[in-house]
Amino acid sequence: PESAVTVGAITLVMMRPNAPHAVIVACALIAVTLGSNGNSRCAVEAFQPRLSPASTVSTGGAGGRSVRPAAPSRPTPSKSSSLRSAASDGGSEDLDVGALSKYAAAAATQLALFSGAFRAIDAGIAAAGIDPSSVPLPAVGLVFYACALKSRVFNPLNNQRPNISEDRPAGFRDRVMPSWTPPGVFFPIMWLLIIGPIRAYTSALVFAETGTFFDVAHMSLILHLTVGDIWNTINNTERRYGASVVGVLGVVASVAFAAYQYYQVDPFAGKLLGATALWLCTASALIINTWILNPRPDGTRDPLYPVVGEATTDFAWFKPSSSE
Repeated sequence: PESAVTVGAITLVMMRPNAPHAVIVACALIAVTLGSNGNSRCAVEAFQPRLSPASTVSTGGAGGRSVRPAAPSRPTPSKSSSLRSAASDGGSEDLDVGALSKYAAAAATQLALFSGAFRAIDAGIAAAGIDPSSVPLPAVGLVFYACALKSRVFNPLNNQRPNISEDRPAGFRDRVMPSWTPPGVFFPIMWLLIIGPIRAYTSALVFAETGTFFDVAHMSLILHLTVGDIWNTINNTERRYGASVVGVLGVVASVAFAAYQYYQVDPFAGKLLGATALWLCTASALIINTWILNPRPDGTRDPLYPVVGEATTDFAWFKPSSSE
């Protein structure tokens, strides 16, 4: 159970307070537990869409191999897809200013909440008379690992991951995916066991130098996470294929900025965090290829910005929970 693994992680931290690398093991323990309870399946669905049955055809002979149609058009089973189809049929190319305003408000909210939380932690450490250098770095790493996995808690947008238990195609099977999409098991391994621990470990190294949670370097990572959460809303919830291309490039740019800020404090931390950009560049290529493979019903591509009528942007915090 989660409680047992949490106790084990805390025990590891307390036994090895001067071993920053112990955070990798502690994060792995928590990640494995999350995976065993089904969260890894959500991670697969969130980042590894597949073809729907309607988007493949059988060749009959030669082993009955299935191939993708030469000029596929994306299916439209979901509410957001129906809105997009209607916008395309109506020829709407108008910029969705309302959606952009909500993205900006969500980013400002998330950054402000993280800033307040980090300032509160720093104030608590000072009020307790604790020397920041005596704070176990694995404990710091666990805080940032939680931030890396659950940063969207501070984002008011509806950025819920696909739910395969609902009456709709699992994950993104409402779109055609590139043939080189990595196997599903690859995604939870990357996000839970590699990217998350790297963010946590490098953040702990930066804390060892600055002695604070609220500083330019750490907030640059939070900016990166914020951009990623908004991109998740655009790509995963609203399914804006064109705007998602620009969004994922923003994610890459923001991690480059964060790596630069980390490098200014600790060169090794900056280089290690910068290595995660390689994975994000791969994800960017996947998103761009997906945009190309999924033209609108009239054969044109989605504009590289949010279009009016393409989807609905909601603040989940202020909306009663209901089945979509």
